[in-house]
Amino acid sequence: MRFSPPVLALSLALLTVASVGHGQRPDSKILPQSLALMAQANQLSAAGKFDEAAGLLETALAVDPRNRGAFVALARVAEKQGLPGKAIRFYREALLIEPNDIAALAGQGEAMVAKGAITKAKENLARIKQLCIAACPEQQQLAVAIEKGSAAPVMSAQAVQPKPVVTEPVKQQ
Repeated sequence: MRFSPPVLALSLALLTVASVGHGQRPDSKILPQSLALMAQANQLSAAGKFDEAAGLLETALAVDPRNRGAFVALARVAEKQGLPGKAIRFYREALLIEPNDIAALAGQGEAMVAKGAITKAKENLARIKQLCIAACPEQQQLAVAIEKGSAAPVMSAQAVQPKPVVTEPVKQQ
């Protein structure tokens, strides 16, 4: 009798965990409508129509929020628009669905380099090295991006501010 409450609580917790895992769909089970929207968005992105592509990708995610490829594509669009912070967030969403997605890890690492977070990008590179048995192209690409990002000078706010122009006062006659 005295073990009943803990046993009930434990069984309820196990039931909840089991139902969450059962409700997740693998990539092969992504809704076809979501995949079709993603394909259209990729064509628009290739044509340089980033805003339209982002809209279609967001629609694809509304249709099926488990579409990891749509998160990765949305992150790439954000990078092309010069929004590395937004790209990092979308890559993070893809990694929540599949933590071992090498393309998402590499993309997030490159976006981190663009944002100046070299240390975090190196953590992603180390994770990719663990996941790849042989050398992966993503691993090489991220290593090159980190090398270039480490060599780039870090600009301070003072270095970016324009210097004031001092002119002589105009003499009045």
